[in-house]
Amino acid sequence: MSGPAAESHSTAEQSPQGRRAAVLVLVIAGLLMLAPFTVDAYLPSFHAIGDEFGVGQAAIQQTLSLYLLAFGSMMLFYGPASDSFGRKRVILLALLVYAVMTVLAALSQSIGQLLAARVGQGLAAGAGVVIGRALVRDLFAGADAQRVMANIMLVFAAAPAAAPIIGGWLHEWFGWRSIFWFLVGFSLLLVLAAWRLLPETVAHRDRQSFAPAFVLKSYARALAHPRYMQLIIVFALLFGGMFLYVAAAPAILIDHLGQNETDFWKFFVPLVTGLILGSRMTRWLAGRLSMAGTMAVGLALTGVAVGYNLVQAWVQPADVVHGVWLTVTPITLYVMGMAITMPALQITALDYWPAQRGLASALQGATQMAFAGVVSGVMVAWLANSLFALAVGMAGLYAMALSLWVYWWRNRHG
Repeated sequence: MSGPAAESHSTAEQSPQGRRAAVLVLVIAGLLMLAPFTVDAYLPSFHAIGDEFGVGQAAIQQTLSLYLLAFGSMMLFYGPASDSFGRKRVILLALLVYAVMTVLAALSQSIGQLLAARVGQGLAAGAGVVIGRALVRDLFAGADAQRVMANIMLVFAAAPAAAPIIGGWLHEWFGWRSIFWFLVGFSLLLVLAAWRLLPETVAHRDRQSFAPAFVLKSYARALAHPRYMQLIIVFALLFGGMFLYVAAAPAILIDHLGQNETDFWKFFVPLVTGLILGSRMTRWLAGRLSMAGTMAVGLALTGVAVGYNLVQAWVQPADVVHGVWLTVTPITLYVMGMAITMPALQITALDYWPAQRGLASALQGATQMAFAGVVSGVMVAWLANSLFALAVGMAGLYAMALSLWVYWWRNRHG
């Protein structure tokens, strides 16, 4: 962008309104970042936690699966609650509960205590994702919403990549419990930021009933809406393709590629780079292509990445150091395409329910986390013994996502 339009855009960004919007975006991004940080920051400590508590990796994997199940199910509560009681009140209460549960995780003396604390974290962490997405659509519209969602999705999707790097160094310097103390501090910082900076975006006249019958009927209507459900399942399948590799990262790096706990950056820094590039591409495409056109561009790139991943996993030796870079390159392309696709998917899905965005966001997030729970609890166990098996798993998830999206695209005006 150049000339008067660029000058106008720059001036708007430097205005008080532009600066306030930038601050709000940072706070919302932080809310969305908390949940994936809780998932992934402790991945480098899996082996150490298992050794300390005297349990195998299957038991440690349940600290992830149970968290995701609690996280996904509780999202279904937070969406209608924020439509009824307001976004700000619900998010503040949930963050305080999260901080308490994370303290308990840091103080755990057995695998049972850690599992219970992780379930508590999951019950509280869902509020940030649900309400954060709803806030974007409350505060922004059209191409602006797409750009803002791209920036926030960059943070949300980059968090699973950055978290193991931070967690690996914390583990190396201070031990695995320091990762949970770090999360306590982060959650308390979010409490302060949300209390001081977030506006309430649901006016009293627009609030929905929280009566169980009304909520259940609303969810039933959403589940019966074919176009909305098609989009959120596409979203969940695409995210599952990335999360398969994130959840299997300890096995990929340590078991297959001979790396150690401080080498997670070799896998995750390229993923962050892909997410940044995809987010920048989404910002550029906003206003130039339709939402459906943007989705098509992203899905095409992820398709190329899936094919490349199958080929490299089949032909490369899995026991040499350079295998890290061969493994990471197609995953980086995949998340770049995912970062292009997801903002348009989210905004289009939320627009089907303008009066109940909290509920719509909740069902979207719950579906995503349910798929992630299946990926981490079932698919990783089945596929992590082979890099090629992981590539086949990603390809299967992508094929389902693409087929469903094509069906949505052909019938979207029906």
